[in-house]
Amino acid sequence: MLFRDRLEAGRRLAQKLSDYAGKPDVVVLALPRGGVPVAAEVARALDAPLDIFLVRKLGLPGQEELAMGAIASGGSRVLNTSLLRRLHVSPEIVDAVAMRERRELDRREREYRGSHPPPSVRGRTVILVDDGLATGASMHAAVAALRAQEPARIVVAVPVGAPSTCEDLRQIADDVVCSETPEPFAAVGQWYDDFSQTSDEEVRQLLEASRRPSRSRARPRADAPRGSGKGAFHF
Repeated sequence: MLFRDRLEAGRRLAQKLSDYAGKPDVVVLALPRGGVPVAAEVARALDAPLDIFLVRKLGLPGQEELAMGAIASGGSRVLNTSLLRRLHVSPEIVDAVAMRERRELDRREREYRGSHPPPSVRGRTVILVDDGLATGASMHAAVAALRAQEPARIVVAVPVGAPSTCEDLRQIADDVVCSETPEPFAAVGQWYDDFSQTSDEEVRQLLEASRRPSRSRARPRADAPRGSGKGAFHF
């Protein structure tokens, strides 16, 4: 095992991101749910605001761990077109799964964020954090959606990732920080001693704690609308 749990993984990841510490234009966005404990440690170490960016994997019916693609906040969708062709998955199946996952994404948005508006990312450096990268479908969708909101820079940051996935993401992100890239790589959870599921309550608690006025600078929030990011983005 590389990490005891997500908190330790976040502290170690933060060491790799020290160049971003204390910079007023930096915002840390977590992919819920597992990315939130990792990102909370990163945000704390960098003295940066913490928020969430919601992405839902589109699992193949009957083999839900196999990602056909993903959807993200703002309406973007990324599809693993080579997998869809190889398995002869129809557009109707993809649309049905996407509709179901969209309902869950919208529920989580209300559950986690409540009345708090999303942060402004326009012109800012966004550090996008998850607990690891396997296929990278969720992270691809997140990067695509964020681009529509015109950040100055997108940094993908994870404690552990498949080497090929980390390399692929360098084509769409401005920087990619994968603390560990072990081979062979089967699943993210194999590199954690404790990879228990992060609960909705834990996500809410971490976000509420991050909003308390304990940092050295205020967290800007935006009334500006988010970019739509609509359309399909393909691997």
